Amino acid sequence: MNYFFAQHLIFIPLVSYIVATLLKGFLLWKRKKFHLQVMLSTGGMPSGHSALVSSLATAIGIKYGPQSDLFVLALVFAAIVIYDAMNIRYQSGLHAHALNTIKGEKKLNESLGHLPSETLVGSMIGVFVAAALMQI
Repeated sequence: MNYFFAQHLIFIPLVSYIVATLLKGFLLWKRKKFHLQVMLSTGGMPSGHSALVSSLATAIGIKYGPQSDLFVLALVFAAIVIYDAMNIRYQSGLHAHALNTIKGEKKLNESLGHLPSETLVGSMIGVFVAAALMQI
């Protein structure tokens, strides 16, 4: 395997994150809610973090094999990041919403985490981008 992206794995998560972010911007634009700051922020469909870590794990799995220690490490790392996005950061967003409601002003960012569907789509983007780029 002497392909460019296989030799430079750092670019695969970067491309996956950019694809997920651009797709988020397109979906916002389609709903007439586009704003560059919202597109680049955390939260929303799809999850850029999930795309990033799932593409890294996929690329490592393709390059080194699914039995390699490096793949297992990347898979555990991806699971932690995705769990954090769906649970901890999502709950933080709910707390921010409650505090904003109590205070009567929107000072805290409420879009911190992701719904399971957002992380699933982000992960799928990551897997597909990594599989495609590993062939280039």
